[in-house]
Amino acid sequence: MKYYSLYLLILLPVSQTLFAQTEDYGQFWNEYLFIRDINPKWGIDVAGGFRTSSVPGNSSFMSQVTRIHAKAGARCYISKRWTLFASFGYFLNRDVPELSQRKAPELRTSIQANYLVIKQRFRLGLKTGLEDRHLKNDDNYFESVFRLRLQLKGVYPLNGPVIKEKVLYSFLSDEVMFKTKSSVSGSSVFDRNRFNAGLGYSFANDLQLEVSYVQDILPRHDRTVSYHVLQANVIFTDFLPNFKKKYEREKTAIEGQ
Repeated sequence: MKYYSLYLLILLPVSQTLFAQTEDYGQFWNEYLFIRDINPKWGIDVAGGFRTSSVPGNSSFMSQVTRIHAKAGARCYISKRWTLFASFGYFLNRDVPELSQRKAPELRTSIQANYLVIKQRFRLGLKTGLEDRHLKNDDNYFESVFRLRLQLKGVYPLNGPVIKEKVLYSFLSDEVMFKTKSSVSGSSVFDRNRFNAGLGYSFANDLQLEVSYVQDILPRHDRTVSYHVLQANVIFTDFLPNFKKKYEREKTAIEGQ
């Protein structure tokens, strides 16, 4: 019980109530993630997806596409608890409320370290990431924005000791992000607080579906932007069947992005 109490205390979302104006949006986020281990130390990732959002005058959370993205990367399994990950992606941002312009194409490079704090039936992981975001501004050149991400995430299988075929699992996370100032992303250093709670189901050992509720809160000097998100992710953990599998390795949802 002590793990659950600590877990709930740490992952309470940050409430923002001291700003003159609040803008609320409903959104839908979707991503398809393909993971493949090449050998016991290295793996590759490929992902893509889109986001839709409500807009002023239309409350439907799928009224407009605000982002389409694709990314690829590699991961290194340092030990049973440590994983390093690096990726590069392209993000087509359009009519995103927190950005100061209508269109902001983005090139993003990121490095990330994952540490598995608790390795039992209940798994608790800590993720630290640094992103170099190049956002195209109104002057038609890419402006660099650095962002630091810190996340704590717990995963618990509900009808089995580990996540495998036909196992339902729950997950809960909270993430804070800090960024450098820019003309595109604004002058705030604290970027956002992102709370995520949901369920996942493993249809097979290499196919999982996760559905969750996300609350994304972005405090700014003149207003607070709040997103209420329905998120659906599909995870394939054994794609590219032409690779010959020479070993067995336990895969966990906590290693996902």
